[in-house]
Amino acid sequence: MRTRLRRIVVAAVALLTAATGTLPATAADRPDDRSRKEHPSAGGLSAVVRYTEYGIPHILARDYADLGFGTGWAQAADQVCTVADGFVTVRGERSRFFGPDAATDFSLSSAARNLSSDLYFRGVRDTGTVERLLARPAPAGPSRTAKELMRGYAAGYNAWLRQNRITDPTCKGAAWVRPITTLDVAARGYALAVLGGQGRAVDGITAAQPPTTGTSTPSGAAPDPARTARAAAGLFAADSADMGSNAVAFGGSTTANGRGLLLGNPHYPWQGGRRFWQSQQTIPGRLNVSGASLLGTPTVSIGHNAHVAWSHTVATGVTLNLHQLTLDPADPTAYLVDGRPERMTKRSVTVAVQGATPVTRTQWWTRYGPVVTGLGSSLPLPWTTTTAYALNDPNSTNLRASDTALGFGTARSTADVLGSLRRTQGLPWVNTIAADSAGHTLFTQSQVLPRITDELAQRCSTPLGRATYPASGVAVLDGSRGDCALGRDGDAVEPGIFGPAALPTLRDAPYAENSNDSAWLANADQPLTGYQRVFGTIGTARSLRTRGALEDVAALAGRGGLTVRDLQQQQYANRVPAADLAASDAAKACAALPGSTATGSDGQAVDVSGACGVLAAWDHKAGTGSRGALLFDRFWRRLPAARQWKVPFSAADPVGTPHTLDTDAPAFATALADAVAELRAADIPLDSPLGKHQFVVRGGKRIPVPGGTESLGVWNKIEAVWNPAGGGYTEVTTGSSYMQAVGWDGGRCPVARTLLTYSQSSNPVSRHHDDQTRLFSGEKWVTSRFCEKDILSSPALRVVRVGDHR
Repeated sequence: MRTRLRRIVVAAVALLTAATGTLPATAADRPDDRSRKEHPSAGGLSAVVRYTEYGIPHILARDYADLGFGTGWAQAADQVCTVADGFVTVRGERSRFFGPDAATDFSLSSAARNLSSDLYFRGVRDTGTVERLLARPAPAGPSRTAKELMRGYAAGYNAWLRQNRITDPTCKGAAWVRPITTLDVAARGYALAVLGGQGRAVDGITAAQPPTTGTSTPSGAAPDPARTARAAAGLFAADSADMGSNAVAFGGSTTANGRGLLLGNPHYPWQGGRRFWQSQQTIPGRLNVSGASLLGTPTVSIGHNAHVAWSHTVATGVTLNLHQLTLDPADPTAYLVDGRPERMTKRSVTVAVQGATPVTRTQWWTRYGPVVTGLGSSLPLPWTTTTAYALNDPNSTNLRASDTALGFGTARSTADVLGSLRRTQGLPWVNTIAADSAGHTLFTQSQVLPRITDELAQRCSTPLGRATYPASGVAVLDGSRGDCALGRDGDAVEPGIFGPAALPTLRDAPYAENSNDSAWLANADQPLTGYQRVFGTIGTARSLRTRGALEDVAALAGRGGLTVRDLQQQQYANRVPAADLAASDAAKACAALPGSTATGSDGQAVDVSGACGVLAAWDHKAGTGSRGALLFDRFWRRLPAARQWKVPFSAADPVGTPHTLDTDAPAFATALADAVAELRAADIPLDSPLGKHQFVVRGGKRIPVPGGTESLGVWNKIEAVWNPAGGGYTEVTTGSSYMQAVGWDGGRCPVARTLLTYSQSSNPVSRHHDDQTRLFSGEKWVTSRFCEKDILSSPALRVVRVGDHR
């Protein structure tokens, strides 16, 4: 039976190879090959999906439409409910199916409630925004190849719906699981593109209404510059718990064989529409790429091919700016530009609502973008009779990310990766770190940002902007002046964004690393400087995760002789940098407390004597068996960051400072007392192993989870939900997701280890709902099956021929 199965697969490969022929390398490197006739647009789409261990599909197709078909089909098989939920969002139909007041999952925007989400996305649909972007010729718009992928994806998803019965209880029998169109797929890509811009401000866009005619400007309504600057700095902080990542590329001078190495560790949500999904995509002679895609998208976002590997980290570039409008005294819906009034564009949007009459609201748009009354609750921007604020998001015209990804998939070197970024300019909010089989490395902050130069900010900032721009990179420009337009770089694909020459880039360093701080210390020995403030800071304190990562990777590079195994060990080292800096001092200060007691924040005395020995004996790791990790974690969360260190940050020693725990500060003893009291109240022993109280429940069973939170600085980042009544940290919200350790040994196949921490399927009845999660718990990896011989030799091999059969 096994031999017969392999013969069938070999025959399918041969058939597909014959159908496509063999392209010369130059053609295979460019996915938008206009001279090649693609598969007909009407029906007849098909692919072969070969499943190996852990339900990983290897999708084999004749062309890009067929590849999209196989991808859409296989994604639906694993994630139909989550994918369908996202398409409800981008159609603006959440209120219709789930009610207007229910909370969103925040995966595709910051909207707090379904009604706000719908008003925004229905507005995008009503105005034909995505259709116009699809119609733009490449490179400003998506290539024909990218559109064929989208078309195929929609057809494959729909075919799965027609041919299969949904077993996931989340959406079994649900009316909101419906066929999709190419426009839906493109709209989901659009939502991801504007996630850091308009998507961040959905509530402020949909709630923006002019002041009632005849009212005067409210007293004190203007935002306070200092307070707004602090709020903006917090909102755009690099160490946000919501999204993050680590990645490091090692050059040939540091490795055992002179070839490159890449370790990718993105920190993304464990639930909802920003989950990754793993696959291999192959068009013989044209494309062969393996990695992870964001749900609802047809391309590999993070991955590797035979020659190059890459990962992304969320970047510090601020993907929006504000224009402060001077309003016409006679009309708050008109604004002045060079003394002449311009009327705002009024958009009326109607949303269907479950069990009620439709809701119609008005949005107001300007030459700069939508009027916005806030960036979240912490940063209000009131619309008064004299002033309003418009949001500029350059990614609102960016539907190019699929072409960037296709360029990565066909790249043969880090130079080709950089070439794809420069040609397509499609990544909205991430850095790229890459390594190749020739030993080259790359770090680049090639993201689409508003063209805010420091000179422009100096010349055109309003008083509010003069506070927010240095503090956060958020520019607030004077919208009444035509000379404050963003302008155009000669090498930019469109006006108003930076061209490739302005983007922070480091090539061929012994190592290139990023952990969500700015580009400055991608390599601590070769700092990047000279970029504009909107990209991030220079010479400022780094997060503990960045500091710990730089210590680790610099030591590895200095040691040399590195292999993929070293990358695997780094991922699961679970070292707690905060503990290396502070745990010993905390243990000593604990032992020195009079009477071994400390006063908690409630004024009660707490016996902390048991904590002293636990902290002293702890291994300073966040492995599932580490005793003392939970105690230190709960203590560290309570210690105010401003009161942690005696020795402050120094730009001359950015990795080593600040340091020396300030145990003399009253906050130290209070935090320790509160942590001890909290664990005792939850009946959790102070020396209990971390994994006993940091876990997820799958199939009714607890799976211990290694790793630690952002503030601890752990590479293997895990953000979990604290539920002491349930036993501790009982679910993971974000953290390590699709991990890959990739290298080369001179053979035809890359040496790759991968892991999808939350597993392939969100369907609780799937056998691939928790299998990789259990591997993650045991700090294990999956050996990548990239070459045909490896796929065909899989003991779990299962072949499915998928087609558009009606």
